[in-house]
Amino acid sequence: MRIDKNEGKGLTRRDFFKGAAAGAAGGLVVGAEGTVLAATGAEPKPRVLTRKVPYEGMSAETVTMLGHEDDVIDAYLARPTVPGPYPGVVVIHHMPGWDESTKEITRKFAHHGYAAICPNLHFREGKATPEENSNSVRAKGGMPDDRTMGDVAGAIRYLRSLPYLNGKVGIIGYCSGGRQAYLAACTLPGIDAGVDCYGGGVAGPPGELTPLQPVDPLDYTKNLSCPLLGLFGKEDKSPSPAQVAKTEAELKKWGKTYEFHSYDKAGHSFFSVDRPSYRPEAVVDGWKKVFQWFGKYLR
Repeated sequence: MRIDKNEGKGLTRRDFFKGAAAGAAGGLVVGAEGTVLAATGAEPKPRVLTRKVPYEGMSAETVTMLGHEDDVIDAYLARPTVPGPYPGVVVIHHMPGWDESTKEITRKFAHHGYAAICPNLHFREGKATPEENSNSVRAKGGMPDDRTMGDVAGAIRYLRSLPYLNGKVGIIGYCSGGRQAYLAACTLPGIDAGVDCYGGGVAGPPGELTPLQPVDPLDYTKNLSCPLLGLFGKEDKSPSPAQVAKTEAELKKWGKTYEFHSYDKAGHSFFSVDRPSYRPEAVVDGWKKVFQWFGKYLR
């Protein structure tokens, strides 16, 4: 009886290659440990995966718009690219100008499903940087209220002309922009909700009034035409806690819909991510309140 000396030793190297050649000729390939694999020569079909999160996208760009007395000025527009309609928000920049941090805020609104526009209120200064424009405005005694309101009204008209707007427009401002947001909410039509972020000059001392800013916005409170959210720092000097309390008393006097929130260990400009005044805890809570407010009144 012939005994195969490879018996009991498993698959030999010669047997493996002989089997692989035979298998390939027959449309099969012998893999490791004798596994038989199909050898069709066809490209593998890609797997179609189910999307676990919704699609996100946005468009952000510099546009031109008609401002006060039909002046053509720059503005920064950001919106989602998913199908609308969306609410609109006018972002009023702070005194340091139409800068990177303000445009980041404008894009944040687009990320959360809003069409947001930030007009360059310092456009007419014509300088090379936001800092230079801001210094020029300060040297002239600040922004003239009539021109600022004309530019903000133009931004509202711009948003209302967009085919993807849902018909609602809110307004938000920071620093001097907070004062201007309060003033706009009391004097301009077409605003459905407002947010004042530490707007200095509301309920300020009479000595702060100038020919360019002749009236304290507080004096217009009886004409406030929309719900107002206010976010303030307890360590701020303009507006100070006493000025915030005076503004709140005036809102109560006229029976207005509002909410005010003041944050510990926060001063002026606590939303400014590029400044030492930035306070993350206040900002995280502040953004939640902003989106809750606009979600309630603009959606």
